Amino acid sequence: SFLSFGVFRSTLHIAATMLHRSLMRNAYRQCRVKPSCSKAGSNLTLRGRPGFFTRGFRTTSCLGFMDSQDSEATSGSKRSESQEVLEQCSRLYDSLTSVNDRLGGVAISSPTDRGTKLPYVLLVGNHSSGKSSFINYVLQRNIQTAGVAPTDDTFTVIAPGAEDKDSDGPTLVGDPDMGFASLRQFGPTLIHHTQLKQRDSHLDFMLVDSPGMIDAPVNLNQKGNNAMDRGYDFPGVVRWLAQRADIVMLFFDPDKPGTTGETMDVLLRCLSGMDHKLIIILNKADQFYKIHDFARAYGSLCWNLSKVIPRKDLPPIYTMSLPNDQNQTSTLAESLRDLEHTRDEVVQQVMQAPKRRIDNVITNLFDSTSMLILYSKIWNDVITRFVKEWRSCRLQEAGWSLIGGVGFGGLNYLSMDPMLQGGVFGGSILSIGALFWYHQTYLQRMQDDLTSMEALSSSFQRTHARQVHDADEFTASLYQRSRASLQTALKNEFASGGKLPTVSESEMQRLQSILDDEIPKLRRLANDAR
Repeated sequence: SFLSFGVFRSTLHIAATMLHRSLMRNAYRQCRVKPSCSKAGSNLTLRGRPGFFTRGFRTTSCLGFMDSQDSEATSGSKRSESQEVLEQCSRLYDSLTSVNDRLGGVAISSPTDRGTKLPYVLLVGNHSSGKSSFINYVLQRNIQTAGVAPTDDTFTVIAPGAEDKDSDGPTLVGDPDMGFASLRQFGPTLIHHTQLKQRDSHLDFMLVDSPGMIDAPVNLNQKGNNAMDRGYDFPGVVRWLAQRADIVMLFFDPDKPGTTGETMDVLLRCLSGMDHKLIIILNKADQFYKIHDFARAYGSLCWNLSKVIPRKDLPPIYTMSLPNDQNQTSTLAESLRDLEHTRDEVVQQVMQAPKRRIDNVITNLFDSTSMLILYSKIWNDVITRFVKEWRSCRLQEAGWSLIGGVGFGGLNYLSMDPMLQGGVFGGSILSIGALFWYHQTYLQRMQDDLTSMEALSSSFQRTHARQVHDADEFTASLYQRSRASLQTALKNEFASGGKLPTVSESEMQRLQSILDDEIPKLRRLANDAR
């Protein structure tokens, strides 16, 4: 028995040794480390296909062949998942357009005008606030001209390209693949004040530099051509770009921390509702020589922002500076080393623009669906009330016509005096005509009443009673943003005199399903892709 146990033990040891050598040989074949990596010396370790023997092994000098393939495969898989999310968003958005087109086509943006070819970061701010210098810092190249005085009056799109190339505004707007074709609506002056700079860079997104805003006195309540002082609607262009941007950076500097003139107009009209992608920056903080100067400028900026941002808590303000030759001369810069950390944090957020594109697309789909549902409910309420009154008027006219016809027929049947019959017939015609005229006037007056802001607010409160009771700020903001376009669309629909369309119950259920089911699924897919 003892001899048999010894033989069995030896056999088991030999089998285990052979199995171990076989597994090691297969692992080595899978790793296949290139000979060029031998210069790593003692730091070179096996790095291959993730498995039992290769788990945890790394090389500090080069990438293994199989690990590189796995990394590319994983990256490709993530890109395909991201692309799938974007395609699903596009299909869902296209399903909204049929309802939107039937309701005047102004509730949400056109499906052909939803984004650009690449993600992009929009930079706005006063002149000499450091926008161009920040672009040069991120790209590590002198692309934009920087200076104390205004140096550029154009919107500059800086895109990655195979070679350095500059194009004018008509070329940029006319390129169907770039996604800026809708800028034509702002006129030829804007087109000639835009340009495209393609640069060989490491970025996979675009940067859009804007002309410096001027703090000229502007009466925002005055009905004039203040928006056209530049020859085009500057706030409108900024809003168009901000709506499609993945990140919006708003620059201030110590010399101009106030928000008056064009800056206030842009904050009020262009950047409202974009807090989720807005980054406010107080730049050039290294120029302060005394701490109370910094406190005064920072406090002034917060005070002025509180006038245009109606909230008790202001969004975060990133205080930073860009490296230059004067950094060492500032006595305050030595005690504010966190400016560099803040700058790095801002740059890191800018580099996240491609990843934020998916989030912004899903957010835009959610916002558009919510807007269309609110829009449809108020539209249906207004149209239903008008159609109800219209039917009541037509029933009254039909009733009086029937009574007049029966009366005239009865007189004719009884062979009454023809003069009497003619009088009854003429009186019936005049009465029905007067009633019809009265109803037309009444319905016209009702159209005007139903499309007034007061009536639309009443419709909003009826159709969204629960949200109003719960003080739902998101729903209230949707109504504030949509009521002007809703009023215009309803007036145009009434003026056309055609059939008044409504949104069916099944269509409303489909919209709600997109909001409650489809969009959460897309959020989960986006998280998995990330």
